[in-house]
Amino acid sequence: MTRRIVVVTAVHAPSARFLPDAYASLAGQHLPGGWDWHWVIQEDGTSNDVAPHVPADPRVTFRQGRPGGPGVARTIALSEADGAYVKVLDADDRLAPGALARDLAALEADRTLGWATSRVLDVLPDGSTLGFPGDPEHGPIERGAVLDHWAAHDFLSPVHPATLFVRRELALALGGWMALPASEDTGLLLALNSVSRGWFSAEVGLLYRKWEGQATGQAAHLDKAERAARMAVIEARARALATFRWSYPDRLDPLVHSHGPPRGGEHRDHDDFRARRRPGA
Repeated sequence: MTRRIVVVTAVHAPSARFLPDAYASLAGQHLPGGWDWHWVIQEDGTSNDVAPHVPADPRVTFRQGRPGGPGVARTIALSEADGAYVKVLDADDRLAPGALARDLAALEADRTLGWATSRVLDVLPDGSTLGFPGDPEHGPIERGAVLDHWAAHDFLSPVHPATLFVRRELALALGGWMALPASEDTGLLLALNSVSRGWFSAEVGLLYRKWEGQATGQAAHLDKAERAARMAVIEARARALATFRWSYPDRLDPLVHSHGPPRGGEHRDHDDFRARRRPGA
């Protein structure tokens, strides 16, 4: 596997106009020597509205396909994932300076970590930013910590799945993003937390754009019956995985080293936390 980070972006026509901003944030990332990135942009559909916004850069791959939602788009984009790691970047968001290097450093330094997340700032329509006071402390997140918090806090995750950085083979082993109309990224995050330790960076890793057209702001996203069904299947999958003997990494891996006492944290749900945190959001 190449020393490459594959940045995966699902996009549809309404959010395509934000791609240049996402690209600028990605182009400004600095990686250690020998490492590079490959941006895979997967349109959820086959319109003529997205391609004009795709940057002309040999490090960028643009694909289209029949619509199936962002989870399907991201998962099929994994066919182009030619690197050791996968990083999520939504089309309307921006990476903070140094985000890729920090994620990479955490997982390269500790083989027992399967994934990483980071602090998020909401970017409001007026350009101001808003953080979240309940972030966990900087450091490792033990298996089950995210699931336990999510289940105890009305399905609000303590870490944001839009910041996910994950080992490619681990994401593939879990089937990628869940086949759900929303919360598909939270489903993957909780599955990851059920089988592997993770990492949280207290430094800002993502600027999360709040705008009128985003999916989490639509009325359908807040439908109570659908939300209950989404949460039920997400939790059932995560708990089923937790009961199996399989985990990452293999307990017999001689390269795995010991660690100190567990340190967990509180995080939030990409869809439900961000959509419901503020009135009118």
